[in-house]
Amino acid sequence: MSRTTETVRVCRADYNDPAHARALVHMLDAYARDPMGGGQALSDFARANVVSALAARPQAFSVLAFAGEGRDDAVTAVGLVNCIEGFSTFACMPLVNVHDLAVVSAHRGQHIGERMLNLVEAIARERGACKLTLEVLSGNASAICLYQRVGFAPYALDPAIGSAQFLQKYL
Repeated sequence: MSRTTETVRVCRADYNDPAHARALVHMLDAYARDPMGGGQALSDFARANVVSALAARPQAFSVLAFAGEGRDDAVTAVGLVNCIEGFSTFACMPLVNVHDLAVVSAHRGQHIGERMLNLVEAIARERGACKLTLEVLSGNASAICLYQRVGFAPYALDPAIGSAQFLQKYL
């Protein structure tokens, strides 16, 4: 079946479904191995525990994309979005951070990322979130185009002060 006619289904992940759990770990590992994900495989610890750790956090949810037809354990995972709910103190409302977004290279350019983000937005609205947030590497032009196409923009309270920067400190 050609890529243009292949069925792709997007759904909210069920952390208790073994097929969804395998798909999540597979996709997260593929993303981690990609240069845009750091270029290193997930640790054995992360592979063994990420699904149960996400399931233990009511503020977490994930979206999966599957190519092909049939049950989730009989089709191929081609996309993943992991999200974590946070809180906007200024709005006094929840927000949803898109923590990971990945589409396998053979399925890029088919708007799978857009479809997954549309479902993320619907779930965020159900949760009463005031906004979606995410981080993206400045060199990831295709991801930046996707995010802008679906309505994301750089964060700035006042353009004269500048846009926000994403910083980290390892513990």
